[in-house]
Amino acid sequence: MINFNYETDFNLDNEEAFSKWLSAVIVSENKNEGEINYIFCDDEYLHKINMEYLNHDTLTDIISFDYTVGNELNGDIFVSVERVDDNAKDFKVSFEEELKRVLAHGILHYCGYKDKTDAEADLMRSKEDEKITMFHVEP
Repeated sequence: MINFNYETDFNLDNEEAFSKWLSAVIVSENKNEGEINYIFCDDEYLHKINMEYLNHDTLTDIISFDYTVGNELNGDIFVSVERVDDNAKDFKVSFEEELKRVLAHGILHYCGYKDKTDAEADLMRSKEDEKITMFHVEP
């Protein structure tokens, strides 16, 4: 089950479409969907988590806590809406496209993809692009 939670004024439009898409992303990687919680927050909220749990004194767009068991994906994915907005401007893409990239990124980490080396980051970016094209809103 995909859950969306809000620790900021932001609200995701069309939660159902995003949930269906994220479920399809999981299936496309031959994984099973457990319980995945997205928590939308601001920079300050995510910075505190970054400091407390990872000892990183930096701003970031996403932090994921992976509770995957075997082939069943489970976890909490914290997303700074402020970072997503700033990154969208920096990368000259729409907020929605950057948001999709970040949401897929968290799932891809649970699927075993890393992004520490250049080669890993290139593969992650390619997978993100592939998954973004899977998003469809039914009329």
